[in-house]
Amino acid sequence: MEKVLEVNDLHISFDTYGGEVKAVRGVTFDLKKGETLAIVGESGSGKSVTTRALARLIPSPPGRIKQGEILFDGKDLAKLKEKEMQQIRGKDISTIFQDPMTSLNPTMKIGNQIMEGLIKHQKMSKAQAKSRAIELLELVGLPNPVERINQYPHQFSGGQRQRIVIAIALACNPKILIADEPTTALDVTIQAQILELMKDIQKKTESSILFITHDLGVVANVADRVAVMYAGKIVEIGTVDEIFYNPKHPYTWGLLGSMPTLDNKEDNLIAIPGSPPDMLKPPKGDAFAPRNEYALEIDKEMEPPMFKVSDTHYAATWLLHEYAPDIEPPEAVKRRMKGFAQTGAGNSKEGERP
Repeated sequence: MEKVLEVNDLHISFDTYGGEVKAVRGVTFDLKKGETLAIVGESGSGKSVTTRALARLIPSPPGRIKQGEILFDGKDLAKLKEKEMQQIRGKDISTIFQDPMTSLNPTMKIGNQIMEGLIKHQKMSKAQAKSRAIELLELVGLPNPVERINQYPHQFSGGQRQRIVIAIALACNPKILIADEPTTALDVTIQAQILELMKDIQKKTESSILFITHDLGVVANVADRVAVMYAGKIVEIGTVDEIFYNPKHPYTWGLLGSMPTLDNKEDNLIAIPGSPPDMLKPPKGDAFAPRNEYALEIDKEMEPPMFKVSDTHYAATWLLHEYAPDIEPPEAVKRRMKGFAQTGAGNSKEGERP
């Protein structure tokens, strides 16, 4: 499958009064055409910083890309000037931010906000842009778009505003859509509608989606592949089935174990002990070792490489070394894995995987 994006050894830091915060430390992944890649992890793991760097939305200063490549359409976005990025941002790479209440300009009619990108990037006339804006509002399921295109953001509900934000992001038919926790501020009913909308739109447009979330329940329903981030690094990456049915990293076990289930009321949630590390002074060795009950002595001294589990599945844990002890996931995690298999959670959007 054709790759639309390649990120190689990406490092991002923020210069603060306290020192250099190493927010992203050597992230590598790719994104294929028509694919949804979910990036998951706790708050502060570096997932939003990573994806904002793709559209060069990291404020500089204090943020900066220290090293690495972001290869898109034959160009390294990390090295482009701001004027060159303006031709890509919004046109080829669009972002849906997590709070629809603050993503829209309260002083502009929603039609003008959608038309803005069409006029700038697609060189449409105002009449053409307005017609296309109405089509986009219909696409995202907003009722009465002809009348409502002249209304202001405060006249819409939270779910409707998020649909408008999605319409703006889709206006120029981007090749990559970055969805940064797009359903966080919405109630569960509207959340389900927005997720279903995004899946439907992807089928129609064949766009690639980077979906950032901390909710593995959401991941099960929307993703093809999953990258698990911790302390500025990807610690495990694989297909959604591999992550849900055969997780290898203890941090992934912890995330799965912290998911509530409906089928077993007596099944306690697993809390990951401790707190994420201070990225002003990242720990030596494996950053997750202080919170990992399965940590080995080598974890305190050496950072684990990415071990290959399959052609599509990799995990950075010394437990995969040939000389490591054979340690299995906790029973609570095994029960969840079994529950996923029974309910079909994690199966492909198209149903092609068993």
